[in-house]
Amino acid sequence: MAKRILKGRPVLLEGKRSKKIDARFTEVEYKVVLALEKELGVSKTDLVRRGVLNNAPAVLVNAKEMLRMLDGIGLELSRSGNNLNQLARYANILNKRNMLSPVVIERFNYLFESYLNQQKDLQVALRKVLRLLGS
Repeated sequence: MAKRILKGRPVLLEGKRSKKIDARFTEVEYKVVLALEKELGVSKTDLVRRGVLNNAPAVLVNAKEMLRMLDGIGLELSRSGNNLNQLARYANILNKRNMLSPVVIERFNYLFESYLNQQKDLQVALRKVLRLLGS
C-alpha cells in the first residue's frame, strides 16, 4: 500500500480571498473590536468583513444619489408652491368679482393636498437618513 503524503489544505478553486484591506482603529475602537471578538467567538477579520458586507447598505449613504433625490424633491415642491400661489392669486381675483367657481376651489384643494403630501414624504426621507447617519 502506497503511503499518501498530505500537503495541507486543499486548493480553493473558487472564493479564494486574495485581496487585503488595512484599517486603523483608535485605542477605544480596537478595545470594542477585541471585546466583540471575545464575546462572539469570531475573528477580527470576520467581524469587519461581516460588518461591512452585511450592514453596509443599511449604514452607508450614497451622498451623490441622496443629493440628486433631494434636488428632485425640492424642484417638485417648488413647482407645487408656484402652482398654489398662481391658483390662490387667481381665486382671490375671482372671489373679489363674485365669480369663484367650485372647480377652482377643488383644484386648489387638490394641489394643496399634493403639496402637503410631498412635504410629508420629504420629512420621512430626511428622518430615515438622519437615523442611518446617527447609528
